[in-house]
Amino acid sequence: MISQNGDVTTILPAGEARVEPLQHGEVSRIDSVMLELYHHGSSVCAAKVRLALAEKGIDWTGHYVDVLAGEQFTPEFLALNPKAMVPVLVDDGRIVVESTLICEYLEAIHPTPALYPSDPYTRYRAKLWTKAVDEDLHPSCSAITYVVSHRHTIRRNGIGSFEDFLRTPSTESMEARKLKWQWLEHGLQAPGAPDRIKLYDKYLHKMEAELAGHDWLVGDAFSIADVALTPYINRLAMLGMSEMWQNGRLPRVEAWFARIRARPTFKPALLDWIPDALRDDLINNGRQSWPEVRRVLEPA
Repeated sequence: MISQNGDVTTILPAGEARVEPLQHGEVSRIDSVMLELYHHGSSVCAAKVRLALAEKGIDWTGHYVDVLAGEQFTPEFLALNPKAMVPVLVDDGRIVVESTLICEYLEAIHPTPALYPSDPYTRYRAKLWTKAVDEDLHPSCSAITYVVSHRHTIRRNGIGSFEDFLRTPSTESMEARKLKWQWLEHGLQAPGAPDRIKLYDKYLHKMEAELAGHDWLVGDAFSIADVALTPYINRLAMLGMSEMWQNGRLPRVEAWFARIRARPTFKPALLDWIPDALRDDLINNGRQSWPEVRRVLEPA
């Protein structure tokens, strides 16, 4: 990772960003004040935290958790987060989970440069966006990624039976597992899947309206609202679905994303951590699914 002031703190390619592993039951063996981040390249939540760290110029050291290989279910990681989810921040032995709360924690311990607006009402508007991401966009992002990409990769590798699927490690409820199985089997024909696409599109249109007369989502300054939305719009781009805002459909969103991509923090925080095989699958599978997604977005 390259901090905002240009100092190189950690340069580790995707898939190799693992430090000395923890021993069983051990939370942290690093006594320095350097922040530790447990993360993965495909996690939009981890990308959000990496972007916040980069924008604030905070040095960190990384533990790359290969969630595609199930490393989040090891006893060592579950001791950090029983939900088996990245990201996890460790600050001198103190464990902080949930990406939005991690960003708030970073703002508290490193208040400058600020990502949260100082004006109370503008801060409220920014936090409305972070709440929308957590409650609406994140579940929709997970569904879209599965139905348009991951299902093709999993089926290519052998989907097995539902019983086989249930034997894979998970902390999800049975209801969630059944829903994910429907995504794997039926893709965009699965119950509720088109609604997830339409919900995402609703927020793109809301962004378009909010960006009228402004470069950023809550006014004239880049903020946590832009940080929170960036990984979710980038996920659509990586799935080959940029036409959701291109070609005059949502010109302000297109211009906003161009500004985001031009920031020096974007590539090292988001793109450089995506494993090559995953990047290829996302774009190839997404392009395969795009015609069906486009039909979902067409007016009735």
